[in-house]
Amino acid sequence: MYIIGDNIISSLGFTTEENYTAAKQGVSEIKHYDAGIFGLPEPFMASLIDKERLNDTFAAISSDTHYTNLEKATILSVFYANKEAQIDLSNPKTLFILSSTKGNVDILDMRYETSYNLKSLYLWHTAELIAGFFGNKNTPVVVSNACISGAAAQIVAKRELDFGKYDNVVVVGVDFLSKFIISGFQSFKALSPELCRPFDKNRCGLNLGEAAATLIMAKCRDMVSRVSTPKNYFRFVSGAVRNDATHISAPSRTGEGSFRAINAILNSQLPTLKSQIAFINAHGTATPYNDAMEMNAIVRAGLQDIPVNALKSCFGHTLGAAGIVETIISIYALNEGLILKTLGFEESEKIEIDDEEFTLDVCNENRKTDKNYFIKIMSGFGGVNVALLLCKE
Repeated sequence: MYIIGDNIISSLGFTTEENYTAAKQGVSEIKHYDAGIFGLPEPFMASLIDKERLNDTFAAISSDTHYTNLEKATILSVFYANKEAQIDLSNPKTLFILSSTKGNVDILDMRYETSYNLKSLYLWHTAELIAGFFGNKNTPVVVSNACISGAAAQIVAKRELDFGKYDNVVVVGVDFLSKFIISGFQSFKALSPELCRPFDKNRCGLNLGEAAATLIMAKCRDMVSRVSTPKNYFRFVSGAVRNDATHISAPSRTGEGSFRAINAILNSQLPTLKSQIAFINAHGTATPYNDAMEMNAIVRAGLQDIPVNALKSCFGHTLGAAGIVETIISIYALNEGLILKTLGFEESEKIEIDDEEFTLDVCNENRKTDKNYFIKIMSGFGGVNVALLLCKE
C-alpha cells in the first residue's frame, strides 16, 4: 500500500509543507488561554485553528454555509490532499475512512442554537457528509478508538486495499476542542500549565490541539507515478493493534499492549530490520505514565538504541487526527533524511527493568539519517495500543 497524497490543517498552517517546516524549525503554536474560553473556569494551554482563516479558505471552494467548522476543515484537508493525489474521489473504487474521537461534540455546548443539525453529533453522519461533498456514494467507514484512531484507520485502509475491492482509500482524521473535551482532561489533572515536554524527566502533562489531516492511499505502486509533487515512494509495511485492557484511562505500567503491538509489526524480521529503522515516532503525550509506559515497551522490544521523537509539543494532542498528523510529518522528515527533534525535551528519565537501568535516545535536535524505515506508536484510553511500520523506497 502506497501513500499518494497528504495534507495537514492545524494552527501551524493549512498545508503539509507549512506544518512540516514549522515542526522542523521547532515552532509551536501552543498558547495560553484564559479562563472563560469555551466557558471553562480554568485557563489552559492548547493549539487552536484560526477559525476566521478556516471559514475564508473554505468559502473559496464552496458557498455552502451549513457545514460545521470541523466538517469544513475535514473537507478542506481532503481537497488539498487530492491536489497531489489527483484521483477521482467520486469513483466507486475509492473509499473514505473518517477517524475521530469526538466529532461535532461541541454542538452540545451550542444546543440552544437552532442553526445546527443535531444529526451532526453522529460520526456516521459526519463521514457521509464528507464523502458526499466529493460525490462518493460508498458507505464510509468510521474509526473511533480513543487516541489511536488515526493510526488504526491506516490499518483499516491497508486491509480494505488488500481485499481488492478498492483502488484508493482516503483516510481523514479530525478533532476540534470544546468545553466537553478540555474539561474531561482537566478532571484527570492531565493538562500541563506550560508547553508540554515529551519524555523529559520533569514533564507534567499534555497540551491539547486541533487538526484535520488526510492520507490518500493506493494499492499499487503504479498509482504513484501520477503524483504531481516529486518525492520518494512511501509504503505502509504493516500495522498492529493490541489492547492490554489494564484500565479505563491509565496505561499499563509495563507497556504490555504497546510492546505486543511493536513485536507484531516486526515479527521475525527484527534482526534484519533493526539496523534499518531510522527512528520511532512515539505517542509522547508528556504525561508521567504514558511516556514511562512507552519507554518500557520500547526497551522490552529491544529497540532502546533507536532514536525516539515526539511531536505533540508542536501541535498539541490532536486526538483522532494525531495518528495521521504525526505519520505525515514523520514521512516528510524521513524523505528529507532527518529525524526531528522533540521540542521541550531536556533531560532523560531512567527506567528500571529486571534490575537494569535504561534510558532512551530521545532526540533533542534534528539529526541526519540514511535509513529507510520508521515506526509510529500510539496508545489510548481503555488500554488500546497501535504500532505502524512505514518504509521509504
